[in-house]
Amino acid sequence: MDHSGFWSGRGCSLTALASSRTLRQAGCAPPPPPPYRARPLRRGQDGNAVRGLATDPAGGVVRDDRPHHHVLADQFPGAEPAPAAGRADLGRAEPPAGTDLSSDPQHPAEYRRAGSGAAGPVHRHHHPATRAGQQCRLLLRDVMARDLPSSDLPSSDLLRQVWGFDGFRPGQGEIVEAVAQGRDVLAIMPTGGGKSLCYQLPALMREGVTVVISPLIALMRDQVRALREAGVAAGALTSGNTQDETDAVFASLETRELKLLYMAPERLASGGTVNLLRRAGVTAIAVDEAHCVSQWGHDFRPDYLRIGDLKRALDVPLSAFTATADAETRAEIVTRLFGGAEPVTFLRGFDRPNIRLAFQPKDGPRRQLLAFVDARRGQSGIVYCASRARTETLARALADAGHSAVAYHGGMEADLRREVEGRFQREDGLIVCATVAFGMGIDKPDIRWVLHADLPKSIEAYYQEIGRAGRDGDPAETLTLYGPDDIRLRRMQVDEGLADSARKGADHARLNALLGLAEATGCRRRRLLAYFGDEMAGDCGNCDLCLSPPKLFDGTQAVRMALSAMLRTGERFGAGHLIDILTGNPTDKIRERGHDNLPTFGVGRDHSRPQWQAIFRQMMGLDLCRPDPERHGALFLTETAHPILRGEDSVTLRHDTALRAKGGNVVRTQVAEEDEPLLSALKAKRRALAEAARVPAYVIFPDRTLIQMAQDRPSDLDQMAQVNGVGAKKLESFGLEFLSVIAGDQPRMHPHRRALAGRPEGALFDRLIAAQTRLMRGEDGTGKPLSCSTAQIRRIAEARPADRAALARHLDEARLERFAAVFLREIAEG
Repeated sequence: MDHSGFWSGRGCSLTALASSRTLRQAGCAPPPPPPYRARPLRRGQDGNAVRGLATDPAGGVVRDDRPHHHVLADQFPGAEPAPAAGRADLGRAEPPAGTDLSSDPQHPAEYRRAGSGAAGPVHRHHHPATRAGQQCRLLLRDVMARDLPSSDLPSSDLLRQVWGFDGFRPGQGEIVEAVAQGRDVLAIMPTGGGKSLCYQLPALMREGVTVVISPLIALMRDQVRALREAGVAAGALTSGNTQDETDAVFASLETRELKLLYMAPERLASGGTVNLLRRAGVTAIAVDEAHCVSQWGHDFRPDYLRIGDLKRALDVPLSAFTATADAETRAEIVTRLFGGAEPVTFLRGFDRPNIRLAFQPKDGPRRQLLAFVDARRGQSGIVYCASRARTETLARALADAGHSAVAYHGGMEADLRREVEGRFQREDGLIVCATVAFGMGIDKPDIRWVLHADLPKSIEAYYQEIGRAGRDGDPAETLTLYGPDDIRLRRMQVDEGLADSARKGADHARLNALLGLAEATGCRRRRLLAYFGDEMAGDCGNCDLCLSPPKLFDGTQAVRMALSAMLRTGERFGAGHLIDILTGNPTDKIRERGHDNLPTFGVGRDHSRPQWQAIFRQMMGLDLCRPDPERHGALFLTETAHPILRGEDSVTLRHDTALRAKGGNVVRTQVAEEDEPLLSALKAKRRALAEAARVPAYVIFPDRTLIQMAQDRPSDLDQMAQVNGVGAKKLESFGLEFLSVIAGDQPRMHPHRRALAGRPEGALFDRLIAAQTRLMRGEDGTGKPLSCSTAQIRRIAEARPADRAALARHLDEARLERFAAVFLREIAEG
């Protein structure tokens, strides 16, 4: 298989994490490198030509003996001989201005090494960055040519070095291994549970391209940016691409450079897509938001029905991921995506224990909103609204109250929507008042709260929308405001829709489940998870009803009074008129229709009007009555109500209490008071880097990583590498930038040492360097200067040879004589 794409371009991607240790463990016989010819170089300003090259037969090292231009490279058989050292047209190459030349040798003795042998394709006169890229690409070629199994590249190593995580979240590890083994997989995981990692990481453990099908363009673009920042070759083909972006992806596919290709499902309708993917060498398919294949689901996408055909055409394994799939939807996914063949299924539950659930009946909703947001000033959040006009009204109200807030809805110009999306991803503390069009595909991990200013359309929509909060695993909060008008609106939207009666019945059932959650009398999380078939052993302790249990009462008699009033008035009136009858309020409308003569007139005087409003709202929430759209919202009885009316069943209701959004239980700051200035400085640095790179701030580092930096205050790159979320590529790209904010300017670390930062091998590297410095001129200090290259020291630190024979794979006889005993002692001491 042609792997040339993996080492094309500048430098080297982390996608294969190839190293000398990996090659040795695999027992690879390195293949001949591709033909290489050095470019002619002008003579240096000092007039010096290249002087001499030396190779180390044991270590396979070639170096230039010129001062301050130390060169080393792993050599392979079949290397092209270097140009003659005395060539007049080969002068010293001048590096670009500002180049880091910290790869110079540790000791002057290195400059005087001599020996014989042929130089390989990585020549002495190249800039260090060019040599590093060539060297890494050769290593990658050797690894990939041998078709290493996934077990030789452990997922835990990739997780640490690419993503900077020390371990998997619960449930991730087994899914990653199943996908990496090429099995068909269906994974049901909670939003924020790390679904994307479960197909991204296996893509780096196998050959070829993994194609990811997702309906969320914004999410695909965000994930591609994040992967590229982590050193992974990824691209996307979406309608949001510019022509240049699309051309670049096609070029990368032709050279087989990509490891992950994101694609919108609509592209599957194109006749050339299957052939394109065949030519690109696709070896696996991953499907995000797999519930979109369900025709009964709330997010049905017709083009998802083509994915099963794609799997059969390419004959590759498929993994499907979703957060919202009940048993019926899961069965439909198996039928349509896997052709009825049962995949390995992982049901990881739907619980998001870090999210606090809360509902409040509307009682001055604007005041409730402002009180909630005031208690969380400076935190990023989303306010979901049922209409476009309401998004703009509430955004203005929040801005007038001193909050940074903007509106977002489908009626805005595309450029304005993109601007809002960009600001939300870059800025800390921005609030977006939006319709449900916003947030689909937003991968911002540090959204601290979600507030529904109006009732969502279903329990699935509610679960998906609140799932945008707290994706980093830190505490987050939700609040849903609702009232009778919301219930009437949602019922009307279902009844007046174009769906058939069976679909309308299913939509009413989903709305009933949400209303039952809103009117719950016990733990909300238990009720929410039970809907998805996920049972909890006990109450969650992190919802409003667990924290402040409501006062309950037997509402059977009051409900029977209300139902009787509906029947006696022909089910032609709304709650307002019925409450007038029950409380004995003789309005003109009551007298004109003779309703003051009904047996139910005045029978409910024991309850106030607000209490009756709460009773009617709870009755609608329990689906005892519904508004009739053909009678302007008049209430009519459902089948559920008849057993209560006949005295065969009872109903428990709750007293409404005036709940207020208090700030006492809210964590106003993310760190202790003494760490706040440092966290602010780290966020400022992140924002500057994000704006310069034109990427969302969390692509640089998420809040969680900055918070740990502020709390732990790392003082060097070794400690920085231990921070959760700091992988090898990000340590290389941003480690010193953030370290300078925390601890001031830092001395530059040798590249080979920096590659071991935060690992036990790094400490061993330091001890070996110190040991060779002591022995450079022998035990008595009078011997011939002798030292090892930093590349040799690094390989020894990684391999940890246990005896002299193993150490001989890295050192020649002269160096073995001088350093073997002390090196082996340092290795044995750990």
